[in-house]
Amino acid sequence: MAEHKIFSMPFAKVYPMYVQKAERKGRTKAEVDEIICWLTGYDTAGLQQQVDQENDFKTFFAEAPAMHPNIALIKGVVCGVRVEEVEDPLMRKIRYLDKLIDELAKGKAMEKILRR
Repeated sequence: MAEHKIFSMPFAKVYPMYVQKAERKGRTKAEVDEIICWLTGYDTAGLQQQVDQENDFKTFFAEAPAMHPNIALIKGVVCGVRVEEVEDPLMRKIRYLDKLIDELAKGKAMEKILRR
């Protein structure tokens, strides 16, 4: 079975779109970074390094220090798909990230987004 195109897409090409989506709704790049770091375990420097190296999504998640233990609490629909039902582990991680950015853009409080 062919690998999905998003897996080989550079994270650095999608990252600015996450930031733009958040900023259009009055949120900040810092909040986007906080969400990504919470989810993946990267620190700010590590996240910036991933962007600078233009690593693809597959590498971005493979090199992530540690996915957050509360990741299973992320539920809901993004792009018409229920994130908790996505079978491919990498695609599920990408959808988790999409879902968190959507919640940010919809004005949800950071405490709730980060499942604290």
